[in-house]
Amino acid sequence: MADRRAYPSDLSDARWELIEPVLSAWRFERRGRALDFGRPPRHDLREIMNAILYVDRTGCQWAYLPHDFPPHQSVYGYFAKWQRDAIFAQLNGLLRELVRQQESRARHPSACVIDAQSVKTSTSVPAHSQGIDAGKKIVGRYLEPARACPSCA
Repeated sequence: MADRRAYPSDLSDARWELIEPVLSAWRFERRGRALDFGRPPRHDLREIMNAILYVDRTGCQWAYLPHDFPPHQSVYGYFAKWQRDAIFAQLNGLLRELVRQQESRARHPSACVIDAQSVKTSTSVPAHSQGIDAGKKIVGRYLEPARACPSCA
């Protein structure tokens, strides 16, 4: 890690160990697709992630990142690429699996609950089976309020 005082939003060593393989694999895969020239990456992935977490926690604009982080253009560039390549979804799935394993549950959930009272429908759905949720201005179908099934617990 860089020679700077830690921010409260910085990753701990244990948390970094969990996500580092995913980010390093992403970088390696992207470098593998590139031609065999160009400059190597300048910024540490942990510092990039710490900067993203700082923006997320504080709500500051990218341009207002403190100067002890990498340049805001670089941080945002990584953020945009990770978002496009679904890295955050991958990290979320990985962390969810680890939490479920710690709770002695199956890695993948066997069911899910949709918590909505109306769901948008396609234009190809017959009009007689649709309704209108005037409050949400949605043409769709009414669903029963969500209930967790016994096998989900």
